[in-house]
Amino acid sequence: RYKDLKSWWSNLHYDWVSGVQSASPTDWIPGSKPIRFTEYGCAAVDKGSNQPNRFIDVKSSESGLPAWSNGRRDDLVQMQYLIAVSQYWNESANNPLSGVYGGPMVDMGHAFAWAWDARPFPEFPGQFEVWSDAANYSRGHWLNGRASNQPLPSVVQEICKNSGLEQIDTTRLYGLVRGYQQSDIATARSSLQPLMLAYGFDVSEREGELVFRNRTAQIASHLDNKSLARMTDLDGLFEVARSSEIDTAGQIRLGYVDAQSSYELRSVETRFPDEEALAVSVTDLPLALTKTEGLGAVERWLAEARVARDTIKFALPKSRIEIGTGDVVGLGGGRYRIDRVEQTDSQLVEAVRVEAGVYLPADRLEGFTPVRAFTPPVPVVPVFLDLPLLTGQEVPHAPHIALGADPWPGSVAVWSSSEDAGYEINRLIAAPAVIGVTETAMSAHRPGVWDRGESLRVKIVGGELSSASPTAVLNGANAMAIGDGSTGNWEVFQFADAQIVAPDTFDLSTRLRGQLGTDGIMPSVWPVGSTVVLIDLALQQIDLAASSRGLARYYRVGSAARGYDDSNVVLRVEAFDGIGLRPYPVAHLRQTTTSGDVQLTWKRRTRIEGDTWQSTEVPLGEESQAYLLRIIQSAAVVAEYTVAQPAFAYTAAMRATDGVSGAFEVSVAQLSASFGPGPFRQVNVVV
Repeated sequence: RYKDLKSWWSNLHYDWVSGVQSASPTDWIPGSKPIRFTEYGCAAVDKGSNQPNRFIDVKSSESGLPAWSNGRRDDLVQMQYLIAVSQYWNESANNPLSGVYGGPMVDMGHAFAWAWDARPFPEFPGQFEVWSDAANYSRGHWLNGRASNQPLPSVVQEICKNSGLEQIDTTRLYGLVRGYQQSDIATARSSLQPLMLAYGFDVSEREGELVFRNRTAQIASHLDNKSLARMTDLDGLFEVARSSEIDTAGQIRLGYVDAQSSYELRSVETRFPDEEALAVSVTDLPLALTKTEGLGAVERWLAEARVARDTIKFALPKSRIEIGTGDVVGLGGGRYRIDRVEQTDSQLVEAVRVEAGVYLPADRLEGFTPVRAFTPPVPVVPVFLDLPLLTGQEVPHAPHIALGADPWPGSVAVWSSSEDAGYEINRLIAAPAVIGVTETAMSAHRPGVWDRGESLRVKIVGGELSSASPTAVLNGANAMAIGDGSTGNWEVFQFADAQIVAPDTFDLSTRLRGQLGTDGIMPSVWPVGSTVVLIDLALQQIDLAASSRGLARYYRVGSAARGYDDSNVVLRVEAFDGIGLRPYPVAHLRQTTTSGDVQLTWKRRTRIEGDTWQSTEVPLGEESQAYLLRIIQSAAVVAEYTVAQPAFAYTAAMRATDGVSGAFEVSVAQLSASFGPGPFRQVNVVV
């Protein structure tokens, strides 16, 4: 008798040698030591208490189901097992006191329930890519994520007690509540109703008590014609009716709180296969459920509603007063649950048809919602870029921001203010940008033609780079900004070939340089350590009033979940010129000398819609056409002229007035009424 602990503990022990009991007992003194359960538990699987030691592990040779188990997940049987063990051994009749040490036979203060895992729930088992045994959790012994579950009867009792209802009976109520939100001003009825819907139980008054019990199709009383009473209100002994399908919802959606993730809101939906109506019955419950439990609830609702279209009305004599609401009776070959009883000279009963299969759980593999990995609040690296118009759809004067962080915190906020106080949300950014630094230098190159020089090696974070066809590049693909880290000094270039040479390291070749008018600020060489940012959808504009151009503003950048005053938030003070308003540098600046006069000509460029071949002239893009010319000699500006056409004659008389002789330089830039001069283009002149 392996489990007869009381007999073993209370009596003398005798050794058996070769099947013969020794004449003298061992040194064991009855009741001298307490029994401690170093491990007791039950798998959360159907009929797990039949063999509490059995477990399911596809990688173990000892894996197996308990006797007669169908293999479904069942957290309730695990809870009931633990409750039963605790209650049994805490009753003095089952757990006698020792006359030796004065304590109980089984020391439940040192009984250890199996198993509590050091891995936190729901990260275990929710991060499947981390834990190789995550699939075993659903039907395993783990108490993580289950220890806080409450028996449904306890929840119902607490709600009733808080409402002043003490005469209640929950002995026939079973269920497991993972979490339930109750309003402070809710009545007992409104608090119980979501539970009744989700767990399928009824309440009825019996002999002064409110009796709670789960719905089943188990027949409490079998009736026949002899059991019924006759009433003038009925057409015969009983009346059977069936409502139309129009009155029954054929598609149901349930909103609930996912108990197996980060308590996020989820929904499940089910419908009859033959349902053609588009209408959906929607119910939201303030309950924490698993997906399987949610699906089970809506499938039960749908099946109950379809079966309950069949109703029956009959009368019972007062001698059958023990039959009441909630009871299932058998009558005329069917099962009917009584929903209403009207007491008159007899009992007028209204009932709906039920089927046993409606209340059986479906054979469904228990899933688990993947859980996002924890991301520590590391500082974010912000890169501010005052860029030219990229697509023409941007706010011209507003700057861009690129963000990098490893790991990415999920959502990053940019807060801004005119001072280091009173910050307001400026932008929320959901994804990191591809940011990096150069590991080789990149020399200047003529714009508008392919740069097939040495590859530019960059080391990046936040993504990957890939090659693109020349046609795709000419249509805007693989654009990247390179700069010294300041807000306004960025060259935009494109690359066709990207070859990975090391982790997160790429060689970029076959480039187009000085795109979008940035050829005017291209240095002779971009040195090693220059900053690069891939221009894609992760690059976002931030809000900036036009009146704030050129003014220093305060920016705080960090995790949106932690607030702008968090210690990991990065503070930057930046001012922006609004490069999107800056005119492009002029093209094809030429000079000729005729009869001592210097003739200067150039071609105008535009920052908007300049790539179309449909017009005879590109759009102006400014309020008026104007250019600023500077005459420079010995590194000093000796004269400035403003002209309205892409040509200028610098006569000998003008040079004499300006005091210019010999070699000098002419710089030309297009003017913008809102920005001023764009980048200057230079030409050397010798007269």
